[in-house]
Amino acid sequence: MARILPPASSPPPPPLSTSQLSSSLLPSLLLSSPSCSRLRVPLSRAYIPSRRIALLHLGGAIPQSLLSGVKASTLLRLEGNSIEGSTAANMAQASTYVTENNAIDWVKNDNRRMLHVVYHVGNLDKTIKFYTECLGMKLLRKRDIPEERYSNAFLGYGPEESNFAIELTYNYGVDKYDIGTGFGHFGVAVKDVMKVVDLVKAKGGKVTGEPSPIKGGNTTIAFIEDPDGYKFKLLERGPTPEPLCQLMLRVGDLDRSITYHKKAYGMELLRKRDYPEYKYTTAMMGYGPEDKNVVLELTYNYGVKEYDKGNGYAQIAIGTDDVYKTAEAIKVFGGKIALQPGPLPGINTKVMACLDPDGWKSVFVDNVDFLKELE
Repeated sequence: MARILPPASSPPPPPLSTSQLSSSLLPSLLLSSPSCSRLRVPLSRAYIPSRRIALLHLGGAIPQSLLSGVKASTLLRLEGNSIEGSTAANMAQASTYVTENNAIDWVKNDNRRMLHVVYHVGNLDKTIKFYTECLGMKLLRKRDIPEERYSNAFLGYGPEESNFAIELTYNYGVDKYDIGTGFGHFGVAVKDVMKVVDLVKAKGGKVTGEPSPIKGGNTTIAFIEDPDGYKFKLLERGPTPEPLCQLMLRVGDLDRSITYHKKAYGMELLRKRDYPEYKYTTAMMGYGPEDKNVVLELTYNYGVKEYDKGNGYAQIAIGTDDVYKTAEAIKVFGGKIALQPGPLPGINTKVMACLDPDGWKSVFVDNVDFLKELE
C-alpha cells in the first residue's frame, strides 16, 4: 500500500492498536461538511488525512473489524463462496444470489460517469497557479482543514455536475511525493499546442516533449510536467465539452484489464492500438466518445507485469446509481473491495471503494448523493 511520509523533521507517530482505533477513532473516522468528507486514519510512518468521497489509501488501512458497520450485504454467494455481511439496515439493498448474468445486466444499465481524479501535491497554491495560468483550468473550490492538517482544491474546465475534475490534496509539511512508474499522464485538449508550450516555458514550466505529430497520426501533441512532476499530454483539438480528456495508467495484462473494465466498470473499449516499434500497446476505455468525454488510457509495456504506484496518485471516482449492486458486480468480475458499500456517517453519502486486478483504486459514489453534496 502506498504511504504518505511525514516530514523528515517530525518523528513518525506510533501505530495504533485495533482496540485504540475502536475506542478513540471510529466515531471520527469520517467527518462531514457541506461538500467534503474524507477519511483520516493514523498509520505508522504515514499521514493519511482525507476527506470528501475520495477515501484515500483505504485498502488495508483499517482493520476489517472496524468496517463491518458499513457492509452492504447480508449473505452473498459469489462463484460458490459465501461472503457474510453484518448490517441489518442494508439487508434490503443487496441480492441474496449474484450471478454473472444479472451482474452484467446491472452494469450495462447503470448510469456511470467519471467524476474526478485525486492526487497529492507539495505546494497547493503553486500548482493551482500553474494549472490556471498555463492550462486554462478554473479553480472550482478550495478549502483548508487545519484540524486534519491538509488542504484541497478542485479544478477543471466546467462544473462538477457535468465535467471531470481534478482534486488536489496538500498534506501539511509534505512537499514531495513519489509518483512511481505506474502513473502515466493526464491529457488536456487545447486549441494551439505550440502556444501553450510557449506559455509553459515563459512561466518556468518544464517541457519534456516538444510539439510534434502523434505516432501514426496527424494530431499535434506535446508533453509537459507540472511543479510536482505529474506529466500532461497536450493534444491539439477543436472545441470540446471536456478538455480534461485523458488519464493514462499502466497495467500488467492489457486484455485482462480491458475485460475487467468492460464487465465490472461498464466502460466501452473505444479503440486499441499496438506500437511494436516502441514495444507497447494502448487501449482507450470510457463512457462515451473521446471527443466529448474523459477516457481512461490503459498502457501495456511489453514484458512489464508490475509497476511501482508510489504515493502521489490516489484514485478515480465514478458515479453509480447503486453502490450495493455495483459492489456485487465488482466481486463477480474479480475486483477487490477496499471499502464495503454503505452511507458515510454524518453525511449519508453512499460510496464503495475497490481495486482492479493491477491494484489501481476506484471509488464509486451514489449519483443522487453526489449532486446533493455539491449543493
